[in-house]
Amino acid sequence: MKNGFWSLLSKPQAGEDFFLPDLCSSVAVFTLVVLAELMVLVWVLAQPVTGGFDWLQLAMASLFVQWIVLLSAALLCRLRGWMRRRPLGLAIGCCYAVVVGLALLFTVAADWVLYQGLAGAPPVNGNQLLRHGLIALIMTSLLLRYFYLQQQWQLHNQAALQARLQSLQSRIRPHFLFNSLNSIVSLIATHPDKAETAVLDLSDLFRANLTETDALATWAEEYRLCRGYLRIEQYRLGDRLRVTWDVGGLPDNLPMPLLTLQPLLENAILHGLQPSIDGGDVSVTGRYREGCVELVVSNSCPQQSEHRGASMALNNIRARLAALFGPAARVEAWQDGPRYFSKLVYPYKQPSTHRKSFRHESTYRR
Repeated sequence: MKNGFWSLLSKPQAGEDFFLPDLCSSVAVFTLVVLAELMVLVWVLAQPVTGGFDWLQLAMASLFVQWIVLLSAALLCRLRGWMRRRPLGLAIGCCYAVVVGLALLFTVAADWVLYQGLAGAPPVNGNQLLRHGLIALIMTSLLLRYFYLQQQWQLHNQAALQARLQSLQSRIRPHFLFNSLNSIVSLIATHPDKAETAVLDLSDLFRANLTETDALATWAEEYRLCRGYLRIEQYRLGDRLRVTWDVGGLPDNLPMPLLTLQPLLENAILHGLQPSIDGGDVSVTGRYREGCVELVVSNSCPQQSEHRGASMALNNIRARLAALFGPAARVEAWQDGPRYFSKLVYPYKQPSTHRKSFRHESTYRR
């Protein structure tokens, strides 16, 4: 156990595992300033009261502490890249040295300012230096502990999110696979060329479905995959399936999670068109409005149809969008007379911000 602890301290912390956050960010600086001011306020309130609240003492103590906090944040921000390449123990020691060193330096500077009107150099108050140094040491330890716990909490949330997305995708695959294979089987004997094309479309869809769970593609890629899925169903349903697209308002490079529209199309066909002898039509409308992407899938359906079984796919899409885009993302479904509507909405995300993207064009197509 002891050897493992010293081994941890002797290794650098790279990437997202580094315990010290980016202190150059406005959020981190604001947090440090607020925490420091609260500490000063508690310290002033703890002083013996003789003639009311000492506002001058609060102002002087705030000025003293805030200078230390802001300069410490600036120095640690500049040293963060260097510390990430050094052993963990050295990085922690550097944090202590910066904060405690600045606290002692400002203590001496404050004494010099107070004594500058007097003759001679100010005396060195060892007790005051020791007290300020210990306070800086304790506060640095508390902040480092807070940063470490925050980092572990973030890593835990990321791991839980990945597990959740993987679980959701594993629920989608069997349902999608069985329906697609049934479509292909019906083509093998009568239209082998179409069956071959359907297999290639299915391989594209599953290649997308097996990508990493946090992958974001583009609308152009999602549109291509959905067209491939509809080709598979068109071979099976023939003229019973009629699809119209009104998606000119969506740019091709619009970020979109993989296979979020396809399950809505699958529900429209499975629960709306398939039960009807005459089939029906599916309409897809997409637009960007008020900072959100809106995609609406509507389909004709029998009057008595309630789209039974569609809730699982909708819940999966809703959970995936919420995990990737937050509470602003939503999925809605309702029936209005002879038509059933499904709508997904999520905040627009700039293309340059997403980390991974699925990009594939089948090399087997003729």
